[in-house]
Amino acid sequence: MGDPAVSVTASAETVPVGTANDDAADDPAIWRNPDNPAGSFVVATDKKAGLYVYNLRGEVMDFNAGGRLNNVDLLDLGALGVVVAASDRTDPANSRVALYRLDTASGKLAGIGSIASGAGEAYGLCMLAKAGGQSVFAVLKDGTIREYALNNLGGPDPKPTSTLLREFSVPTQPEGCVADPRDGTLYIGEENAGIWRFADGATSGELVATIDNKQLVADVEGLAIAIDGKDGGWLIASSQGDNAYARYSLPDMTPAGRFRIGAGQFGATEETDGIALHTGSFGARFPGGVFVAQDGKNEPAAQNFKLVSWQDVEKALDTWTKSTP
Repeated sequence: MGDPAVSVTASAETVPVGTANDDAADDPAIWRNPDNPAGSFVVATDKKAGLYVYNLRGEVMDFNAGGRLNNVDLLDLGALGVVVAASDRTDPANSRVALYRLDTASGKLAGIGSIASGAGEAYGLCMLAKAGGQSVFAVLKDGTIREYALNNLGGPDPKPTSTLLREFSVPTQPEGCVADPRDGTLYIGEENAGIWRFADGATSGELVATIDNKQLVADVEGLAIAIDGKDGGWLIASSQGDNAYARYSLPDMTPAGRFRIGAGQFGATEETDGIALHTGSFGARFPGGVFVAQDGKNEPAAQNFKLVSWQDVEKALDTWTKSTP
């Protein structure tokens, strides 16, 4: 099932999440340390228990017992610090977004409050820094997506508030979510249909990649973006149904190869939920960026996250492209 995919191997893996014998690890986000890229962090969810912070060796820097936190994202807001948001599905009838500040020196998380994100079960989530402020997208299990402006995040005693900016939906259950920081374009993965694109501020979108059992095999799970120039780069999607990752070129969303994380020192990935990608140097092990993928089968240990050199992925896909008629 699915078109051929090139194989790469992980350069590191995280300590397994604390919830054993269950589908627990879910979604990662990456903070890049501009002063010491090798000292960057990955924030990731145990959706039964809370949030982990890992270093790039996969060691635990912190665990915050925040409960049933499903998806996570973060923004480095300069003087306001690094703000982390996670979808809180503790109450399945009323969604919330839990908010934290990441101490970039120690790798510790501190809760700074939460905001209500409306009726329905919290599921996916992503963030966007935009002119005049920052926002969070709450992606609910019933297909509803709500964008909220986040306010009052600064100071020694922040008291976050929110303002609803728009509400829209996709036909069936979504989860994966990523926003293009250049123009606010939002990509949403509808698990059994494909990938939707919504312009900044729009409430109607277009299905720009479908489940075709070639490039993309259901479920569509995590989404990640690598930007290049004014509107170029890549969108990456977890093609969960065949343990692969699909690459699309931006802005046209043309299929541009597939890859897998194969068996190596740290093992393969299977049934991946969330993914994250950050380009740029992250030190000697990750010179061209780091790609993080949840591993749904990490026996005999609990689920964890694999870290892959993005340079290795690009090199493998470029080699495959040049050899393909």
